[in-house]
Amino acid sequence: MSYSVSLSSPIHFHTNSRFFSTFPPKLPNKLKTTVTTTTVAAIPPLSTATSVTDLSVLDSTTVALIGGGSVAALAAVLSFTDPERRRRLQAEEVGGGDKEVVRNYFNNSGFQRWKKIYGETDDVNKVQLDIRLGHSKTVENVMKMLTDDGSLNGVTVCDAGCGTGCLSIPLAKEGAVVSASDISAAMVAEAEKQAKELLTAGNGDIAPVMPKFEVKDLESLDGKYDTVVCLDVLIHYPQNKADGMIAHLASLAENRLILSFAPKTFYYDLLKRIGELFPGPSKATRAYLHAEADVERALNKVGWKIRKRGLITTQFYFARLVEAVPA
Repeated sequence: MSYSVSLSSPIHFHTNSRFFSTFPPKLPNKLKTTVTTTTVAAIPPLSTATSVTDLSVLDSTTVALIGGGSVAALAAVLSFTDPERRRRLQAEEVGGGDKEVVRNYFNNSGFQRWKKIYGETDDVNKVQLDIRLGHSKTVENVMKMLTDDGSLNGVTVCDAGCGTGCLSIPLAKEGAVVSASDISAAMVAEAEKQAKELLTAGNGDIAPVMPKFEVKDLESLDGKYDTVVCLDVLIHYPQNKADGMIAHLASLAENRLILSFAPKTFYYDLLKRIGELFPGPSKATRAYLHAEADVERALNKVGWKIRKRGLITTQFYFARLVEAVPA
């Protein structure tokens, strides 16, 4: 694992194996991470989201062989695939476009898959366990970003695309007033269930404020919050729509907007296309990669600037994490 951080605003991301006690994943000792600190250079930094490189049908040997002289051959193979046709058929099946495909997936087979990944069950394969590690590191580093500026007690936070509550629950435990939403009713129900189990008073302590969970897509969010966080959701939006979503999320935030997104670099784009050669449950939704420059441009257009940035990577998870503030 490596992190890339801005010299102007250094951020030292946590990289040990300890995670927040509210949601500790069970991770084997063999999953270790390493860290290097660099500066943001002319080369576009890598970034990512949870499911971009979930190549569960490929073993490490196969992936390792894709390189050097194999790239040309691989490109030829990729040119004969038609993932867009598969996506179109999926959209027709559920009677809509990308949003309907995403909603249908995360209310059905996708819910069962990601509930396992985000949870603590041992019933996960190596790739899923690796993604669990990466996502947990993203949550941990978001919490570090937020708590570095002081107590979260009473701070209003919008968790846009809350999933099963991996971020909402730690936020509430720190005293934040959380409004959490997800396009999937199944995800929201699971998040509420987890919150009720984990956010209880003990030893005479006052119970945290229970997050307000709602079934909403990003476009439907409203209100004003001190902080808006949207993790691993922009992967479902092409860049032209992502620009609008970033502007909308920024309009909800008073002081801070935190985003994670999938990287658009030659390497990660190649990995994504390899994954599309093997359609299956994990490839049920379209995956869009985003260049950091495009995300930054969208933020600048609505009067926001990036203050901190970082990169979280494991073998199968890559996430560019940015914190933006009003310019």
